[in-house]
Amino acid sequence: MPHRRFPLPTPLLAVCLGLVAAPALLAAPPAVPAAAAPISQDPSAQAVPYRLGPGDRLRSSLFRMEGYETTADVLSDGTVTLPRLGSVPVWGLTLNEARSRITTGYARFLRRPIVYLDLVAARPVRVSVSGEVQRPGLYSIGQGGTAQLASSGPGGDGSSTLSSSGPPTLVEALQRAGGLTAWGDLRRITVQRVSGAPGSPVRSFTVDFWKVLQSGGPVANPLLVDGDSIQVPRAEQLSQRELLAVASSTFAPDTISVNVVGEVVRPGTQSIKANSPLSQALLAAGGLTQRAKAGGVRLLRLEPDGTIRQATIQYDPSAAMGTTANPPLQQGDVLVVERHGWARVNDSLRSAVEPIGPLLNAGSIFRLLGVPLF
Repeated sequence: MPHRRFPLPTPLLAVCLGLVAAPALLAAPPAVPAAAAPISQDPSAQAVPYRLGPGDRLRSSLFRMEGYETTADVLSDGTVTLPRLGSVPVWGLTLNEARSRITTGYARFLRRPIVYLDLVAARPVRVSVSGEVQRPGLYSIGQGGTAQLASSGPGGDGSSTLSSSGPPTLVEALQRAGGLTAWGDLRRITVQRVSGAPGSPVRSFTVDFWKVLQSGGPVANPLLVDGDSIQVPRAEQLSQRELLAVASSTFAPDTISVNVVGEVVRPGTQSIKANSPLSQALLAAGGLTQRAKAGGVRLLRLEPDGTIRQATIQYDPSAAMGTTANPPLQQGDVLVVERHGWARVNDSLRSAVEPIGPLLNAGSIFRLLGVPLF
């Protein structure tokens, strides 16, 4: 007897299918997407689009159009000269923005132009470095190069040449400026950056390099862009361990030149390791003579504003580095070692007697010959 098939009502069929699928739905709950990693808000970690400026070399061409190929430099006024289009302002634009502007210009007399725009050679990055560095000022840093960490004065024979490649970085700019002084604060190096064309808002961010020297780990070494301003503040207080750590790092120059005059064995210009204490300079000059005043050393330092700061130091060779009795020295410092009191009196008597010395010597000769003087 053939089996007869009875169709199930539609509502009952839906219930049966739901019961069959329920275990699978319960066994495999929908996967919850993993939380995305937080995005760093540090401007130094964000990608900075390259913006065109005077000195950039561009190559432009049009798709299937002859006579429009050219290679031109961005001029000092921020414009680039293109065939049949003339001067096009591109200062402060990205490559895509400049390509869009050029396309709009050609579209006035060409139908649907397709513009190719390439950066052939990037201009040197011009930055300013100020604060607690050996040679503050303006620097032009190209793509790759060398930085000399040595004394800017005479006697800086021991030096290190650091080579780099690619776009310039913050560390490279500090090295170009000769490295940090003894009181440079690695915790609060500030970079100020113009966000677009000249006159655009300025934003700033702070980089902490001390954390890397102290515990290692990844370091944020931001790339520099044209017009950046770098400020190295003065540290409020540094321990002896911190001074030695900075002096032995690549953030400090290899050597500095200081002048030692007065009562030392070898007065003159002395080349010593950067951020060395006062005792190191006096030892490089051969030490104090017997005429030197105990604890009488004057330190003369030229300040950035052009004034000369003078301090009398109660020199103590056993004092720790960084103390008032043995402070760290900077490039161009002058040390004057004073005479003690008896040496000054002796020199005064000698100066007074020296003009009549020839007369006294002549009288002695007449007495030896028995010739009366009067």
